[in-house]
This record gives sequence, C-alpha cells and structure tokens, in this order.
Amino acid sequence: MNLVRPPLAVLLAILLCLPVSASGAQTPAEASLNQKFARPVPGPAQPQSEARILHALNRFTFGPRPGDLEAVRAQGLENWFTEQLHPRMLDESALDLRLAQYPGLQSGVQALIARYPSDAVLRLAMNGKVEIPTDPIERAIYANQIYRIRRRQQGLAAQAPYRAPSQMQAMPAAAQGGRGRNAQPSAQAAADQALLLVSPESIRQTLSLPPGQRLLQLASIREPAFDAFMRALRPPQRAELVAGMSPQQREMTEALAGPESLVVQELLAGRLLCDIYSNAQLLEVMTDFWLNHFNIYLHKSEQMPYYLVGYERDAIRPYALGHFEDLLEAVAHTPAMLIYLDNAESVGPHSLAAERFRESAWRRPNGKHQDPPGINENYGRELMELHTVGVNGGYTQADVIAASKVLTGWTVDHPQFGGGFLFTPNRHEPGTKKVMGFKIKQNGEREGEELLHMLATRPATAHMLCRELAVRFVSDNPPQSLVDRMAKTYLSSNGDISAVLETLFHSPEFWAESDELAKVKTPLEYIVSAVRASGADITNYAPLINELRLMGMPVYGCVQPNGYDWTSAAWVNTGDLTDRMNFALLLASNRLPGIKVDWSRPASTTAGAGATADPSPAQEEARLESLLLPQGASATTRAAVLRQFRSGTLGNGAQMRPVSGWPRFGRAAPPIASTREDALPAGLLIGSPDFQRR
Repeated sequence: MNLVRPPLAVLLAILLCLPVSASGAQTPAEASLNQKFARPVPGPAQPQSEARILHALNRFTFGPRPGDLEAVRAQGLENWFTEQLHPRMLDESALDLRLAQYPGLQSGVQALIARYPSDAVLRLAMNGKVEIPTDPIERAIYANQIYRIRRRQQGLAAQAPYRAPSQMQAMPAAAQGGRGRNAQPSAQAAADQALLLVSPESIRQTLSLPPGQRLLQLASIREPAFDAFMRALRPPQRAELVAGMSPQQREMTEALAGPESLVVQELLAGRLLCDIYSNAQLLEVMTDFWLNHFNIYLHKSEQMPYYLVGYERDAIRPYALGHFEDLLEAVAHTPAMLIYLDNAESVGPHSLAAERFRESAWRRPNGKHQDPPGINENYGRELMELHTVGVNGGYTQADVIAASKVLTGWTVDHPQFGGGFLFTPNRHEPGTKKVMGFKIKQNGEREGEELLHMLATRPATAHMLCRELAVRFVSDNPPQSLVDRMAKTYLSSNGDISAVLETLFHSPEFWAESDELAKVKTPLEYIVSAVRASGADITNYAPLINELRLMGMPVYGCVQPNGYDWTSAAWVNTGDLTDRMNFALLLASNRLPGIKVDWSRPASTTAGAGATADPSPAQEEARLESLLLPQGASATTRAAVLRQFRSGTLGNGAQMRPVSGWPRFGRAAPPIASTREDALPAGLLIGSPDFQRR
C-alpha cells in the first residue's frame, strides 16, 4: 500500500520543531541524531504518585490512553497492577465486539484452511485429490483462485489481482480454472462478460441488491471477469459493496479476491487490535514478549498463516502470565513451531521408519542414491539456545544431538489440511539419551516431556528468561541484582511468570529515576502507543501494518528464530527517526485511511456557571500542558512546545490558531473535527524524542 508522504519541506519543518534547550544552543534534530536518543535532562519533579503511575503505564502497557492516568490514580497503582496480573477480572466486551469483525480468528485451523484454502490445498483440488465444496460461495472462492494458479503456472502475465482496501499485503498473482461445470469461459467470452459487468448500470444493479444476494451475485462472477468488476469500483463503491454485510459475508467477499491473503490480513489485524484496544494490557505486552521469544516467521510455509492464528490464540495467550513450563509445553506441541524449526521432518536414524527406508527405498528410479531420513537439529538447538537455558547455559553439540533425538517423532498430522500435533512412534529414535547430564530413558513421547521439564526448571533458564524480561521492562543493561532476585522467585515459584513480574514491580531497581524514559520504543511499541495516546478509532489496519514494514519490524516478519531485538541500538538511526516523524504527521493529520483521530476540543461544555464556548489562550495552554505531562515530556520539550504555542508559529513561518482542545487524558474522545492547524503540533509531540521513549 502506497501512502502519501509529507513534502520534504514539511518534514524538515517538523524536525526543526523538536525540543530545544532553553538557550537555543542545540536544535532538536542535533540532539536526537548526535546523542542517539541520550536520556533527556530531567525537568522539575512531578508529583511522585503521578510519576510512578506514568512509569508503570509506559512499561506494563503499550502506552497510556486518554483517561488512563486518572483511572489508575483513582484505583491505586497496586490494585491496578494486581488486576493486570489477573486479566479475567477485566471487562473486555468492547474488545470482543471489535474481534467479532474477524470471524476467521475464532475458527479452528482445519476449518479455516478448508473454507479459505491455501495454494497447497488448491493444487490438490486441481489434481482431483481434494473435493471442491458444493456451497456456491465457497466453490467460487476455490474456482477464482484455481484460475489464478493456472495462469501463473502457464507463465501468463496476468494483471495483479484486486485487493480489498483492508488487505494487508500483496499476495502472489495466481490463476483460476476447472473442468466440466467449473470450466472457465474462453478469453473472448470472459472479455465480453467483463465489459458488461463493469458498465455503470451493472455496478449500480449489483450494489442495490440486499447483502446476501449481493454476495451471491459476486460469487457468480468468474475470473477474469471478477477482477475486472472489482477494479471498476471506485472507493466509495467498494465500501458500498460490503455495506450491511455480516462479518462472515464481508470475509467471504474478500476471500473471493484471495483466500490466503484474507487469512494474513485477519491475523495481523487481530494482533494489532488487541494491542491497541485491550484493557488487559499486561497480558498483551506479555503475549507480544512470548511471541518474540518463541518467534515464528509468517512465510515459512503456505500453511503458516493458518497455524499462526491458533498459535497465538491457543498456545501463547492462555499461558502468557502462567507457568513457563506450561507455555514451553504448549509451544513444543504446536504445528507452527514444529514446522518452522523443521522438527516435523525429523526421523531417528535407528527408528523403524529409517530401517524400512533402507530396506525398501535404497534407490530412486533414476538409479541415484537417496539419503536415508535423519534427525533435524534445528529445534533441539533453538530449544536450548533461545527458548530455555541460553547460549551460555552449559550445553554442548552432543546435547543438541541428544535433545533432537528425544524429539524425533514429534510431527504434524497432514499439515496441508491444518492437522494438529502427532507423535509417530515409528519415527522416534530408540534407546536412552543423555542431555546436559540428565538421563532420559526410552519412553516414546514422554521423553520429550521429561526434556522440557528439565530445561524449564534449570537455574540457567531462570536467569536467561529473567534477564530478557528485565531488558524488556527496565533497561537495555538491567542491574544483575534485579535479575538475580527475579530468578530466585522463578525457581521458588515453579516458573510462575506472574510471580516474577510481581518481584519486578516491587523492586527498587524498576523504579530507579535513572531508568525513567530509558527504553527506546520499538516500531511496534511506538506505533501502538501513538494510536492509543491519540484515541484513534480504527476500521482499517493496513496503514499500520505498512508502517511497521517500512520501519523494519513487520508483524511475524522476523526470519531468524531469535526474534526482534529489544535494545535501542537496533532501532536508533536517522532513517528510523524520519519514518517515525512521517508516521506521526500522517496519524495526526488523519491521512491514514480508516484511522480517525480528533484533536479538536469537545463540543461546548454543559451550560452552567463558568462554562465557555471558546476557551481563553490560558485555558488552551493549560490543555496543551495536560497532554505533555502524561507523556512524561521533559521540561525541555514542554518549554519548546509552549514557546511555539505562545508565538503562534511552528518554526516554518506558518501561522497557527490557538490549539483548540488538546485531548486531556481524562475525557472521552470528541467527534471527529480535526484540522491541519491542530494536527501539526500533535504530530510534533508524537514524533518527539520524548514520546519515542518509554
């Protein structure tokens, strides 16, 4: 998706508006680029209670929303944190309503892949190995995509397929087809049909149908006419096309244009939706933490997007605040991890399956030798190096081989159809194994469970995980005393993640003034925190997904199993700063399609004593100050922004009227009525170095 970028002159003007010292000796661009986000000079101390609340909100959530500061102050910080550790206590009904717009996220993997097939399933259908559904809409989904696959196989230069406005990223162009009743029209007949369909009258007739009939009408249009019809729709007509449809109907409409693309779209949108709108923010932060710790790459296989839906929902989120061993077990049994790290293909060299191979399949038909199956060490190695004890945890290459033998036979049942975990005894390596001095006797699948228990309870695992948590929540180089205290809690509580976080929360190192705003936000943290702080209403997540890609942190986009880096060194450079400033301006000025932000003041206050329709400059300045304080802005930032407010300029000679009603963090968002004049100072704050910290 190509987003309109602000002109260079505007970008430079915004950069020049970054906080400057009171003497004006250093420009904000120099401060942020030369000092590489060095901690800003602290201003006058805020009230301790407010400072602690903001510090907790910046670390244990994806950033404060309007009203959060006051709500936590009223509830009490201790009570708020306890509630966050027990997310079932929180009301998530509003989040559930938003998630209901993505019914695919609630489906089982097998049902999802059958309804919205991957190209692997479609190729089987083309060869008669999979039955095409009889439901007319599902049948059309299969037929349209089969046509695209065949076009691709034939090497024809087909036009890029239509993608609905909410689709997240381009998918490969493919081709349709069929036999008998599914046969596609000739090229001339298809062209004639397309011309008829894209006439203004035909489009009006289709859009005038009731939602259910409208969907059936779309399903009756076969490729390439379908693509021609969709391309002929103007943006308002595309919105009208799905107006009044149920979430399931809208989903099927987009699946007609590309089923696998639809699954990716919902997977990524659902992830951001929870990060932005969930009240259980600590759960979302920890879900993000574990998804990165147990990283899986989205495009490892054609089935991976489908498996990742269940991976996040069933293996990560339910255990994110529970016991680490339960989480480790859940991850190890997921098809997503077994496929990503190739354990699904691992076969014991002395297993029954290997012996049978040597007996009956020594040679290929062409006479060339075929290597017998063997163990794959990828998961065994990463299980120890990244998931548990760490690179310095005391294991050797011999331990990697032994652990990999223990896990032979842990595979996936018919992955092309979305099957689940399967243990196959005939692939399992027999005999006793020894891993890190721990003897594991021959016991089939139970061997793997013993291995996971041993690794989850090792002191090295406790220290590795606790250091990783301290880096995420405290600083890039956390105090060893804090890590040791957290590790002690981990070992004494049988790996209780919530207990470890409680220890972190009550440790003096967490509240050290030197670590306030010491963490630079990753692109994901920055974008989500900006959207939350702005109180934006989102109906289209594609712009956010695109921005994350531009900033180098696509969701599920880390190819290597070690995941993204949490430290500032990975994200602090001139290009990243420019991308963040661009995003800040686009968000603040309502130039991201499907994302609405309001910086205007609410409609006039309730009539009564002292009520005014137009606030005075002093009231406007107080309102601006109220926005700066909850963001933890330093005295330097506050002074620079207030100075520009008073002078009525933004540093580029452009005049601005008094800022009308910056959203105070204790008030509901007003109706959309933002203007460019309001948006520029908002973009300034969102793009400032202070806001890029947490």
